[in-house]
Amino acid sequence: MPSTGSAYGDLATTAVRVKREMVRRTKEEALETRNRILDAAEAVFHARGVARPSLADIAEAAGVTRGAIYWHFKNKSDVFAAMCDRVNLPVEALCSPERIASQEDPLGSIRDICAFVFRQTVNNPQWRRVFEIIFHKCEMVEDNGAIFVRQRQSHQEGTVKMREHLRLAMERGQLPADLDLPLAVNAFHAAIGGVLAHWLFSPEDFELAREAERLADAFIDTLRLSPALRVGYVPRPMAPLDAEMAALCERQPQQPQQALAPT
Repeated sequence: MPSTGSAYGDLATTAVRVKREMVRRTKEEALETRNRILDAAEAVFHARGVARPSLADIAEAAGVTRGAIYWHFKNKSDVFAAMCDRVNLPVEALCSPERIASQEDPLGSIRDICAFVFRQTVNNPQWRRVFEIIFHKCEMVEDNGAIFVRQRQSHQEGTVKMREHLRLAMERGQLPADLDLPLAVNAFHAAIGGVLAHWLFSPEDFELAREAERLADAFIDTLRLSPALRVGYVPRPMAPLDAEMAALCERQPQQPQQALAPT
């Protein structure tokens, strides 16, 4: 017959095991609820834009209470940020300066990441939805002030990382030593964002997945070979188009005035 001490010990061990299992299940359920909220926010923002929907709309779509949303998120801006992070965080891990610095071919790594993002945007439905929200459904209006600040901060952080990547490629001799780094960073960043915005708006214009590597190569070649991106480059004077544009505007047909309604 087991001793009383042994019985109490077995009970204590069982209690600890049960408590751990309950904690594990609680964490899993909380994570499942959080993901359900983010899935719902993604669907709602994609269908209706970001400015108009409320947390109540997201809660209804997720099948949870508003209290459940506030348990996980402070406000709609926090929900939006977490939704974006499900795409942004993996990309940021790929683009970390430490990872790029560890590569034998940092410029080639930048090229591969660029092409990968293009392909994922086409092939991964979640990436495509989130990028469509960011580029075309996130209204920059007063109601979205906090979200605009968050988007601008993310853009600036991306620019800083891109500058570090290109600086490293210059140090390795993969880019010209006289590359105008600030201008090159903005041109490269804008080229990537421009391709994504264009394709997401009008995907029938070109096959982004098929042309992903080619586009990435073109951007890298621009950094390597364009004289306009070198320090000291002097552009040719721009043609004086002001007078011609004014004349063209004057020749535009005037909108006929609407007749006043009879009183």
